[in-house]
Amino acid sequence: MDSPFIAYMYRLRYIERWSLMRNTTRENVAEHSYHVALLSHMLCEIGNQLFGRSLNADRAVTMALFHDASEVFTGDIPTPVKHHNPKMLANFREIEALAAERLLGMVPEPLQAAYEPLVIGAAHDDEDKALLKMVKAADLLDAYMKCLSELSSGNREFAVAKGQTEQKLADLNMQEVSWFLTYMAPSFNKTLDELSEHET
Repeated sequence: MDSPFIAYMYRLRYIERWSLMRNTTRENVAEHSYHVALLSHMLCEIGNQLFGRSLNADRAVTMALFHDASEVFTGDIPTPVKHHNPKMLANFREIEALAAERLLGMVPEPLQAAYEPLVIGAAHDDEDKALLKMVKAADLLDAYMKCLSELSSGNREFAVAKGQTEQKLADLNMQEVSWFLTYMAPSFNKTLDELSEHET
């Protein structure tokens, strides 16, 4: 019997993010997963090169690519809806877990052991726990970059989301995140011409 697992993963490009908000640039979950993978790698290498960590950046990238895989069934549930109250959040978490189990069931049996921690999002050891923390930070950073991008385009719809995301990032209290926000995030407010000035 053939497996529809990868076919479903490709359908992440049809799942739109930020669906309750007016966007100047639309974004889908496949794009978001790619961005989170980039940011996860960067955070790990910031940790390794600047703060003496020993993080497997390649493994973090792999985890990031699958971090929203279950959304092929649930869609991207907006944060204000998901976090409306604890009971609603608990219900959504259960739905996400069921969706992840359904997706994992589509992986051919000889491959399931490799994909289970990726699709389910579970950390089986301290190394994976540390990497999941990086992926979650990258997820928040990507939301922050989206807010910066929308605001720089004159879209005030994302002003409150930017403030909320900034607070969540501060609450992480991660050196890697602080370094990224100081040295890399400001570029997201610049135009292409302004970015090009660094090359001359």
